[in-house]
Amino acid sequence: GVGGRSSNKKVGKRISFDHGLQYYSTIDNKFKEYLNNLIRKKILKIWEGNHLDFTFKNKVNSKKVIGVKGNNDINKYLLRNIKKNLGKEITNIKFKKTHWEISDKNNKFKAKNIIITFPFEQIKKLAKKYLSRNFLNSRVKMSPNITLLLKQKNKIEIPISSIKLNNNKIISWIANENSKKRFSSTDKYWTIQTTDNYSKKIINKYKKKRNYYSKQIAKEFSNILGFNYSNFKIFKIHGWKYSKNNICLDKKSYWDQKLRIGLCGDWFIGPKAESAWLSAYSLFEKIKKNPPKI
Repeated sequence: GVGGRSSNKKVGKRISFDHGLQYYSTIDNKFKEYLNNLIRKKILKIWEGNHLDFTFKNKVNSKKVIGVKGNNDINKYLLRNIKKNLGKEITNIKFKKTHWEISDKNNKFKAKNIIITFPFEQIKKLAKKYLSRNFLNSRVKMSPNITLLLKQKNKIEIPISSIKLNNNKIISWIANENSKKRFSSTDKYWTIQTTDNYSKKIINKYKKKRNYYSKQIAKEFSNILGFNYSNFKIFKIHGWKYSKNNICLDKKSYWDQKLRIGLCGDWFIGPKAESAWLSAYSLFEKIKKNPPKI
C-alpha cells in the first residue's frame, strides 16, 4: 500500500494501528498551513486526549495531527488520481538518454523522470552510478525501530492517548489506538515502539525469534502500566530497518537536471514527517527552477 512509514495496519474491517508514523507536528509555517488545509478538508484531525511526556522537553507546538482513518490518509489523498504499481520490489534502474528503464523481478517500466524517496542506504544501492561522489559520501546513519501491535482484554476506559518514556531500556513510545476514535471497541489496542538501543540490538535477528521478542516487549509494557500480561494478544511485531536519521545534511534534497533524477526524504533534514515534507518541497522548488531537459 501507499504511505511507507506512515503505514496503517488493518485488523479485520474496523480495527487499525498506525504502526509507523504516530502523528504529524509542525514547526515550519508552510507545513502548518498545509496540515490545516487538510484538517479543513477532513483528511486529517487533531489527536485529542492525554499525551504524557516523561522526557519533559519543551515543545514549540505540542498539537498532534493524525489521519481521520489512518496516518497514510495524506498519501491516499495525494495519489487518488495517479496510477500506482504496488507490491513491486525495484531491483534496477538504468538511464537510456531518452528515458529511464525501471525493473522489478518480472517486468520493466519506462519513465521520463525519476523521483526516489527510499532511505539513503537503499538509494545508494539502487542508484549509485548516477549520483555524485560528494553526495554518496554524505554522513547519513539511519537508526532502526521495532514496533509491536497489541490487543488487551479490558472494558475499563483508559484516559491515556500516548506516553513518551524516558530512560526505559526497551520502550520509548506507547499509543492508545482507541483514543484516535476511528473505531469503537471494549477491547484496547496499543502500538508500542522501542528505544534506539534496543532496536539496534535486535533488528537483524528479531524475525527468527518473533515470539520471544514480542513477549519481552509486551511484558515490559505490562510492567510499566501495571496491566495483567495474560490479557494481551500479540498481533504483529514489525522492524523498520531505516527508521530515522538524526544528523541533518547540508542540503534538503537532490536534483540532477541532466539525468532527470531527484531524491527527497526525511533523512535529509531530520527524523520527523515534517522533515519529509520540507525535503519534498525543496525538490519541487529545484525542479520548478531547473526543469528536466529532454
